[in-house]
Amino acid sequence: MSDSTGAWHGSGPIRFRIDARCSENHARLGTVSTPHGEFPTPAFMPVATAAAMKGVLPGQVRDIGAGIILNNAYHLMLRPGIEVLREVGGSHEFMKWSGPILTDSGGYQAFSMSDINAIDDDGVTFKSFIDGSKIHLGPERSMEIQNAIGADIIMAFDDCPPSPDASHGKGSPRANLPRPKDWPKRLDEAHERTVRWLERCQQAHARPDEQGLFGIVQGGTDLARRDASVEAICQADLPGYAIGGVAVGESTEMIRTVVEHTAPRLPGDRPRYLMGVGYERDIVMAVAAGVDMFDCVLPTRNGRMASVFTRTGPLRLRHARFRDDPAPIDPKCDCPACLGGFSRAYLRHCFAADEMVGPILCSLHNLRHFQRLLLDIRTAIRDDSWSSLVRDWPVLAGDADVEQSPDGA
Repeated sequence: MSDSTGAWHGSGPIRFRIDARCSENHARLGTVSTPHGEFPTPAFMPVATAAAMKGVLPGQVRDIGAGIILNNAYHLMLRPGIEVLREVGGSHEFMKWSGPILTDSGGYQAFSMSDINAIDDDGVTFKSFIDGSKIHLGPERSMEIQNAIGADIIMAFDDCPPSPDASHGKGSPRANLPRPKDWPKRLDEAHERTVRWLERCQQAHARPDEQGLFGIVQGGTDLARRDASVEAICQADLPGYAIGGVAVGESTEMIRTVVEHTAPRLPGDRPRYLMGVGYERDIVMAVAAGVDMFDCVLPTRNGRMASVFTRTGPLRLRHARFRDDPAPIDPKCDCPACLGGFSRAYLRHCFAADEMVGPILCSLHNLRHFQRLLLDIRTAIRDDSWSSLVRDWPVLAGDADVEQSPDGA
């Protein structure tokens, strides 16, 4: 397929245009057009799991620069349910967000968050975390849910196997997953199911003129299996493709290996989406490999825990050293917390006093932090000045020390 700069690609509800390229790597500046407007790429999508970001209003999310957000089909299926979403006209109207929305299929959460009773070729049967009822989720049901939500971009239902390197101890987001004895067999099974389920999703997709369906490449950390998945998934002519099954327990080095191998093999004229990856260093690495879209819960989850991001690295504001610190979180940041003059000492006090303003301001700061990073990435691509990123973002040369996971907002 052609991926010429300046031309729109795709004929359905989702179209993609490459506006500029970086001469040093595979990074590209682009624009995605959806029924609810355009957004620039590379893009970071804040996660509004249950059609809400805890403590943050949709208008504030727009103001910090987000062009697209993510909803979760699993959570919205359980609460409020697709009947309510249909009655209110979908998630855009329900949560009063007028811009583009992407929904993940719910498959990852069904696998990782629930007491699983059965996994088979038809999908996943699990107990609801709300009332304990038994629920089945498969390709057709996932499409029905995502059609009711009304997102601009919807994801195929896929089988995301756990990483053999992941921790599955008590408290792990994937602690409930069965531990396969034969990992290669499990990866092959996941690959075959993902391909078959994509075909079933295409057949069940009831709103193809209004919602674009993305396929998901699996394969674990086995590069030959990644190649096989790329070949099989990309046989379907879709408006976009995603790299799934990373950030599920692998090391940073292995994530890099998988992404740098896989991304350039995806169709160059369609947006490429790396699911659930959110550290600054990983985003910049993936953009350099040719990835266009990202999501992660780190900004809001960590903000609620008094953990904030800066250009030089993360800060944990509960630490005693911030008790009388008059500085803002990041003097160069223009978020409501920093621009508003709220000090580290004040924010620490808010958390100590259990005041809601602390988590809200830290969440807004973190959301803006990632939008500023993506803005600088887009500027570096446009100006063909990739080296400026490391100079302006020292954190890219260091090691983040906060958890990365795609579960929940």
